[in-house]
Amino acid sequence: MIAATPAPPYFAVIFTSTRTEGDHGYAEMAGQMEELASTRDGFLGIESARADNIGLTISYWRDEHAISAWKADVEHLAAQRLGRERWYDTYSVRVAKVERAYDFVSANSV
Repeated sequence: MIAATPAPPYFAVIFTSTRTEGDHGYAEMAGQMEELASTRDGFLGIESARADNIGLTISYWRDEHAISAWKADVEHLAAQRLGRERWYDTYSVRVAKVERAYDFVSANSV
């Protein structure tokens, strides 16, 4: 699902990863982290996709303070540790300021 974000400016955290073999509790933890993030002040939405072994998750935040608070969340820190130990071969995190955004919706999807 495409996140319903407000008018810019806001921030995007882009998490790109390659996974290890097997689930090892990954799906459950990913669901928990999405639910937890959605309760945090400044969270605007999330989009996620996986094809082959490459995953891409983009979370949207009101400001850099909200991103820092999420990065330091105790439960999120524990999930990050497990990610390095169990679930990810590699990952990259990029933080970007969204300064412009626009949408398209076809007549067929209304």
